[in-house]
Amino acid sequence: MGFLRRLQNHPALLEKVYGWTHTAVSALQPVVERVGYERANRWLKGGEEWAKRAIFDCRMCGQCILHSTGMTCSMSCPKNLRNGPCGGVRGNGHCEVKPDMKCVWVQAYERSRQMPLYGAEILDIQPPVNRQLEGESAWVTMLAGVDKVTPKGWVTVSTISVIDKL
Repeated sequence: MGFLRRLQNHPALLEKVYGWTHTAVSALQPVVERVGYERANRWLKGGEEWAKRAIFDCRMCGQCILHSTGMTCSMSCPKNLRNGPCGGVRGNGHCEVKPDMKCVWVQAYERSRQMPLYGAEILDIQPPVNRQLEGESAWVTMLAGVDKVTPKGWVTVSTISVIDKL
């Protein structure tokens, strides 16, 4: 495991970096609108993909929720599970599909406990991944507002009843 991948084990630091990056990218909104989202996607995607793949084993889903999953990419789960572990987590916390790999969701939970700002978001129900956004810059889809759009025919997360957060 390289240095950059080891950064995942410092989620409180990454949470701060996420906050700074979110602020910086949000400040670019007027520029991105002026040049166009498609062009901005071409400009930003390469750097975002390199950094996120090196640190988080990112799959470029276009709807990044790292801050809600302990700075762990939920899409790196072999089953691409977006809302927690499957029923096959082994007793040692490893994946049933890849037994030599620790379950992504076990890691996400452990790391979220170290995050003072966004750690509680591990309990939030996330909408399914919109596969139409795969390969796009998550920062650009956020600025364009398409990362929160529910495709036609989908049930919105707000209509799903859940138990109160602990």
